Amino acid sequence: MLLFGLSTGHKIGLLAAAAIMILFALGSSFLAPRRWPDYPGKALNVFVVAVFVLFAMMIGAVEVFGAESEKAHAETAKEQPGAKHALKVGETEFKIVPSATTVPAGTYTFTVANTGKIPHNLYVKGAGAATHTPDIPAGKSATLTVTLKSGQYELWCAIPGHKAAGMDTKIAVSG
Repeated sequence: MLLFGLSTGHKIGLLAAAAIMILFALGSSFLAPRRWPDYPGKALNVFVVAVFVLFAMMIGAVEVFGAESEKAHAETAKEQPGAKHALKVGETEFKIVPSATTVPAGTYTFTVANTGKIPHNLYVKGAGAATHTPDIPAGKSATLTVTLKSGQYELWCAIPGHKAAGMDTKIAVSG
């Protein structure tokens, strides 16, 4: 969902704008008619203007707070082959989770974090590349730099039994 990709500040801004709209709607529906039975009655023009102002405010909030930051936009822009990239890989019992499964060709520094309770490692093989990290103790990290050409790559943990238990995934590299 798009909401998960927003910064905390943007989420708070959207939440505040939504809360104002909701409070106005609830107040107009339930509270105002109890106090003023003919609501909006004589104040219909004010009510209509308030509705349009709040609508414009909500559209503005979505435009301002729902926009990606320049940093996020720069990260998603397609980079030139041969450029240096970073790819985070999380390992735990018994799965490998790369930060991306489709990446452009280039030189990558894999930062492999073992968040599990036992040692793991990371092997990378495909399109002419074959390399690996040493065994990574629980709670520690290791880095691995690999030049990835266009093609399919397999990432797995070579500690006996781990690959069979599910520590095996693939990434696609586009040329």
